[in-house]
Amino acid sequence: MEHRLAANIELPFCNLYYLQEGEGPDIVWIPGGDQTGDVFSAQFAAFSPGYRNTSFDPRGVGRTTSKIPPPWPISDYAADCAALIRQVCEPPVILTGLSMGSLIVQEMALSYPELVRFAIPMGTGGRKSGFFREWEEAEIAFAAAGHSLPADFSVVHYAALTYPSDVLGDDALWQRCRPYVSSAYEARDPKMLAAQWQACVEYDALDRLPHCEVPIHVVAFSQDLQTPPSRGRVVAEAAKHGHFHLLEGLGHFSLFGHKPDVVNACIREIIDSYDLSSSGNRG
Repeated sequence: MEHRLAANIELPFCNLYYLQEGEGPDIVWIPGGDQTGDVFSAQFAAFSPGYRNTSFDPRGVGRTTSKIPPPWPISDYAADCAALIRQVCEPPVILTGLSMGSLIVQEMALSYPELVRFAIPMGTGGRKSGFFREWEEAEIAFAAAGHSLPADFSVVHYAALTYPSDVLGDDALWQRCRPYVSSAYEARDPKMLAAQWQACVEYDALDRLPHCEVPIHVVAFSQDLQTPPSRGRVVAEAAKHGHFHLLEGLGHFSLFGHKPDVVNACIREIIDSYDLSSSGNRG
């Protein structure tokens, strides 16, 4: 196993905790809301031979501490990520992220294109509307009011939003996937949850994507209840150099515990379509 570095770096507005493992071209993995950087352990293991993998705890979760209180818009999270890349990577990097992390990926491609070779947002959307906006705003209001779900109810509530029926209907598979839901949602600070999710509700990059020079490969999951694939397709179609990849039978968290090999294979195929031998080359 490759040696894994776990460290903190001091940034202007936060003390950022990050993980790094492997050698080679840089891949930066950005976790979703309520998730810490170590959720990508299977991806580090799969890509460490040949790549240097980096992830981090976004503000509001894990071992990262913010020097300023929320609100923290997605642009703040992207600024943290950009500073991390400049200090511990050799840009431009391959950038990928899930859920809230996918919005940070979009913002990085738009605001820091010089740092991004190509972007792979997973389980992403363009702007919140309809049911999805109402659902997240209801969650935010509930948490902002100081309420929190009981731990056992929280796990099953979010499991239904993150895994497809194949997982929920298979007892052994559910036990394998349950820890990913538990670690993210079982014991969360309601105010921090509300802060992260508020950033997601407010984010809207659709009007800027047509001018983005960074290639954007949207990876969507056919059974994703949190961000249905139609939302990701809108992002891919809006982007100047957008591509859409649909993985059948997977849910929002299938990357973790369910079918990581399927998602990893898709990411590897995207990476292999580029010539990484030339610094800054975008294929």
